[in-house]
Amino acid sequence: MLQEVWKVPAIEFPEGLEWLNVSQPLTLRDLRGKVVLLHFWTYGSVASLHILTDLRKLESRYREELLAIGVHSAKFPAERLTENVRKAVLRYEIAHPVVSDPERILWNRYEVQVRPTLILIDLAGNIVERISGERSHGVLDEMIAETARSFERRGQLSRKRLDAIQERNDIHDSIFSFPGKVLAEPDGGRLFVSDSNHNRIVILSLPDGVVQDTAGTATADFKDGSFEEARFNRPQGLALAGDTLYVADTENHAIRMLDLRTRRVGTIAGTGKRALGGHQTGPGTQIRLSSPWDLTLCGGMLYIAMAGTNQIWLLDLETGIASPLIGAGLEARIDGPLGACALAQPSGITTDGARLYFADSETSSLRRADPNPGGRVETLVGNGFLEFGDRDGAGAEVRLQHPSGVSWHDGIIYVADTYNNKIKKLSDFTGESVTYLGTGERGFRDGESPLLDSPEGLSAACGCLYIADTGNHAVRIADLKTGTVKTLEPKVLETAGRAGSPR
Repeated sequence: MLQEVWKVPAIEFPEGLEWLNVSQPLTLRDLRGKVVLLHFWTYGSVASLHILTDLRKLESRYREELLAIGVHSAKFPAERLTENVRKAVLRYEIAHPVVSDPERILWNRYEVQVRPTLILIDLAGNIVERISGERSHGVLDEMIAETARSFERRGQLSRKRLDAIQERNDIHDSIFSFPGKVLAEPDGGRLFVSDSNHNRIVILSLPDGVVQDTAGTATADFKDGSFEEARFNRPQGLALAGDTLYVADTENHAIRMLDLRTRRVGTIAGTGKRALGGHQTGPGTQIRLSSPWDLTLCGGMLYIAMAGTNQIWLLDLETGIASPLIGAGLEARIDGPLGACALAQPSGITTDGARLYFADSETSSLRRADPNPGGRVETLVGNGFLEFGDRDGAGAEVRLQHPSGVSWHDGIIYVADTYNNKIKKLSDFTGESVTYLGTGERGFRDGESPLLDSPEGLSAACGCLYIADTGNHAVRIADLKTGTVKTLEPKVLETAGRAGSPR
């Protein structure tokens, strides 16, 4: 028999909140007869995104019995804007209702402490389970089934489906959909784009922007083979060595290798299943990874910003051995020795050829590490979990808002200050951080005073800074001398893009 660990009624949704994926606001009263699962999340939290995979499995198994509802509880100011939440719903293909809780009213009333938190409500409107963290699927599967059976025996189970109205995407004549990262060849010959929501890699020639080839198709999956056969799942970070392109295949929790001459894709790390911890070492293809978000090459080693375990990993390309290098796995901002320090969702990484620089997204900071034995991690700008905003300056006085991309070039670290819709630049010599591009306003405008929308990826080469302007579904190009921005206009020829070109 079901044992209810909570004996209190669930708390009703307050009036005045904005809803997505439904025609009108929902009430728990109207949902009596359904098992309801509340998912407290934010779109900037990798742990919250991991739960979406489990939710899709549960929603598929209990199509008639279960209704999942996302409660988006903002941490950063940018996450309070319903339009940004709407874009996240589109980006992560969330089909269930989502209520935006910008002031965290429901968060406080339910006494939620961490993201993600799941709260299971039975058919009579009572809380029967609360789970915090990522280990949820097995427990919830059993409890949903038992709850539904219990109320079905009483004749109180409703199998009526909710009429959902899906949000619509606003992609304006772009071949890209939420591009995550970009990488320009040092000689400026080619540009590689992680066309994340099309689950593919796009290869363009520069400066003309002609699409030379694509690897992967719009179908998300995990499959090696030719560029036509291969499948990715929301790829992100890129690194290049000659005619070998390395890809952080984020939602497949894997590192893929593209041979650009033979047009073949292989897997060099990850099994396709997400790791629940970050302390394994061994052959890359036998080790589970967790949301690898960005890559950089240094000294023949591939460094991985492992956002899901709050670490930087090392993949030895000669031996194939993968191992955690930086961070103990704790989500925090703690400087110190490589193995004892703590990171918080590193999502962008770059190198000057000797040291590593990474964007620590959840602490809104930029950090530097010496990856050699005995090396240490130090924070260059930013000050911790609750210290975020938009302020230029130096050191701990600087405020960023969830940065997620970095590129080192000629002594300057360019930073995609994602939630501020800006590009910052930090001098590696003086430590001074200043706004380089963007006004802070979300928008789409070229010229000397450009507008950006949630930029996430950067790559500098041949006097230009290439920007994955993720929320605008575009790649932008900034002249490093003048700061003038223009939008890349990809040219798709009939003989190009042989692996498919979803629009």
